[in-house]
Amino acid sequence: MQQASSQEQVWLIGIDDTDNLDTRGTGYRARCLLAALDEAALADPLGVTRHQLLVDPRIPYTSHNSSACLQVRTSRALADIFAFCRAFLLDVAAPGSDVGLCVASSAQGAALADFGQRAKRDVLNQAAAHAAAAATGVRYEGLTGTRDGIIGSMAAVGLYADGNDGRYLWKRGLREMTGTVVRVDELAAKTGIDDIRRDGGASILDQRTARIALGQWPRPVRIDGLAVLLVTEGTAHEFADYECIDKQQLKAFRP
Repeated sequence: MQQASSQEQVWLIGIDDTDNLDTRGTGYRARCLLAALDEAALADPLGVTRHQLLVDPRIPYTSHNSSACLQVRTSRALADIFAFCRAFLLDVAAPGSDVGLCVASSAQGAALADFGQRAKRDVLNQAAAHAAAAATGVRYEGLTGTRDGIIGSMAAVGLYADGNDGRYLWKRGLREMTGTVVRVDELAAKTGIDDIRRDGGASILDQRTARIALGQWPRPVRIDGLAVLLVTEGTAHEFADYECIDKQQLKAFRP
């Protein structure tokens, strides 16, 4: 697609509970939906993030009670984006799933940040989701099953907009670089990652020629509204100066 114009804007697309125990998870379907929007020339894909919600026996969920937020840039109308996502999710929804869809502007997402935080600590119901939607004006719909998926889909949008929750399931080109060693400047240019930081917090973007061993699970996280890849200094890889923190460390930091 063409470069962004003044008519284009970013939309946040929250989805939840598309799966069952016998199928791939919502994160996978979120990446498939992002690719489908790109292939249909409806939107430029920016990213997909995973957001962990409250795990509680009173809440029905498939395995982890997480939801996903897609970020896209487009000049197409909200109605076009919503209709495409709705049709896609109805087509791929697993039997027994409770699919929810929410599409919001960045400003509407910010207004849902408190709802997202509540979904991480409280047992919410559909009435709470309907009230939050009415207050913010987001477009949303429960597509299958009990329609409880509206809760997670709206929470994902709010948590992404909050800026300090979630880890990326997709940034352009990053998965294709898995297992390789990449220069700092090349990694930033090819993936759209905003920052690369040592796990102590210091940025290494100014070390343009430093090399990073990405390992098998390179996943940026959301910090202060940025996509940040966390690395450690020193590595057993003879051609690298840094390596990504491992999967266990990353999940401890952003479940």
